[in-house]
Amino acid sequence: VQLQASGGGLVQAGGSLRLSCEASGFTLNRPAIGWFRQAPGKEREAVSCLSTNNDNTYYPDFVKGRFTISRNKTKNVIYLQMDNLRPEDTAIYYCATDLGQASSYALCHNGPRDWGQGTQVTVSS
Repeated sequence: VQLQASGGGLVQAGGSLRLSCEASGFTLNRPAIGWFRQAPGKEREAVSCLSTNNDNTYYPDFVKGRFTISRNKTKNVIYLQMDNLRPEDTAIYYCATDLGQASSYALCHNGPRDWGQGTQVTVSS
């Protein structure tokens, strides 16, 4: 399992970024996959998860209406569209999965087993 995240950068508050995660070694048609983040001094937290077998999504309240997870089935890539970014969204963002977990809700709450490398997102005020 390999997960390659990209798309991070520096953006002003209120701006947008789109992260990409290219998956290899497995096909995005069964396991749940998601985005997680870790800010300095804070625990890692889930920001969005997708069930690839039925396209169900899960978002915690602090990103609802601002973040959107999606995927390109033919390219085996998932995306995280982040709009109306806030300084508190500053963190390293990781894509991650658990090949034995199909539920987006469970992945976001129980945590993944396979992690990609992170991409830094910095939101200036």
